[in-house]
Amino acid sequence: MSSYQVRPATLRDAKAVAEIHASASRAAYQGLVPDEHLGTVPPEKRLAYWREAIEYSEPQVHVALDGDQIVGFVGFDRSRDAKSKPTTGEIWAIYALSSHWDKGVGLALWDAAREGLLEEGCTQVTVWVPLRNERALRFHELAGFKRELNTAQTVTMGSVKLEEIRLKRALS
Repeated sequence: MSSYQVRPATLRDAKAVAEIHASASRAAYQGLVPDEHLGTVPPEKRLAYWREAIEYSEPQVHVALDGDQIVGFVGFDRSRDAKSKPTTGEIWAIYALSSHWDKGVGLALWDAAREGLLEEGCTQVTVWVPLRNERALRFHELAGFKRELNTAQTVTMGSVKLEEIRLKRALS
């Protein structure tokens, strides 16, 4: 049982979500992309994105709390992949403060996303992960996701190209 409370995000949480997204993605991508490409999204643009996501539930956003402090978040919804079935969900983003890595925050967030996707009628879930992000790959594989080897794609982060792969699992 997780010691973290997870609840749907409110508009008041948008700033904390944006800040966690910025700091955790910097930590997660350290060594994968050059430092000058880390944190290139202006804070006001990141905040606007998460405010809109929370307001319109696209994606649905849940936050993990350690006491009163937000320490992580997950964004999930239907899959954005063009050829996916309507019963396929997707983890759009899942991040925790690096100080809370390996402490159960990710698992608590994954459990909340799984429950939310099941309530939406989804039977499968996918997530896109950079191939070189071993921590994220390990997390998702421990949560039962399997790599779909024929899905590798190249994405651009600043002027850097990253190879991503889709992972998938059943929700039940």
